[in-house]
Amino acid sequence: MPEVAEQTPAVLQGYLAYLNNERNYSPLTAENYARDIRRLFALAGATPLPDLKSHHIRRFIAQLHSSGLGGRTLARVLSSWRGFFSYLMRDHACQSNPCVGLRPPKSPKTLPHALSPDEAVHLVEMAVESPIDARDKAMFELLYSSGLRLAELVGLDPIDMDFSDASVRVTGKGNKTRIVPLGSHAVNALQAWLTVRAQVAKPDETALFVGKNGARISPRTVQLQLRKCGIKQGITSGVHPHLLRHSFATHVLQSSGDLRAVQEMLGHASISTTQVYTHLDFQYLSKIYDSAHPRAKKKS
Repeated sequence: MPEVAEQTPAVLQGYLAYLNNERNYSPLTAENYARDIRRLFALAGATPLPDLKSHHIRRFIAQLHSSGLGGRTLARVLSSWRGFFSYLMRDHACQSNPCVGLRPPKSPKTLPHALSPDEAVHLVEMAVESPIDARDKAMFELLYSSGLRLAELVGLDPIDMDFSDASVRVTGKGNKTRIVPLGSHAVNALQAWLTVRAQVAKPDETALFVGKNGARISPRTVQLQLRKCGIKQGITSGVHPHLLRHSFATHVLQSSGDLRAVQEMLGHASISTTQVYTHLDFQYLSKIYDSAHPRAKKKS
């Protein structure tokens, strides 16, 4: 295998093609992997990849940890590197995977933040004064109504909408498709956007949501527009697409208590991933209990 300096661009491009074509990873996930692997190239310097050993990887992880990266991010970095070396062993005659058996530093478990129902409703009840406003309202209503991931949202086409039974067909992680219900407010916002979409979209563009250039909207644009909307609506906590997904899951679980249904709508492969929202729900119930039960009130 050629040295890193000679092989890096081709190897990385080949690996990204492998993630896309054989593993069916989303463009956003592949982008995260590419960023992690570029970190590996930078840390390795002139050392050829086949010469890296476990002690090198431990040192790299320690350097990243000391620079401020947390346990969850480092777990993803290690996973990216581990998968990359497996690919090198399969296709580029690399003899070993130095990441096998290594674990990232632990970080404190934190529950995902969620908006209150009032905050979520206030956020999506934004004024619409232009086609771009109509697009943003439709995107934000859809994120909160159906709990979509950011990559799932930007990947939608109009054909994925079914207004006759108020549902949306979503292609999620691993190229798996699921059908998710649409709330009435999301349906109304989407229909309003579709009436003005042609004013923004290029004639041959197939994307449901488009940017000002008329092409499929970028994840970064969605993030920026949602953040601006949150500030304009007076929501002090930083608003991002995954926050609306967390809020959707929390509010549905608080109302229904149906963990399996929430799992299906979120597209989680494992129920254990969804169970974090039971902790959020318990926090909510604890607050109600503390304020309502006469034996729960603390003495002054």
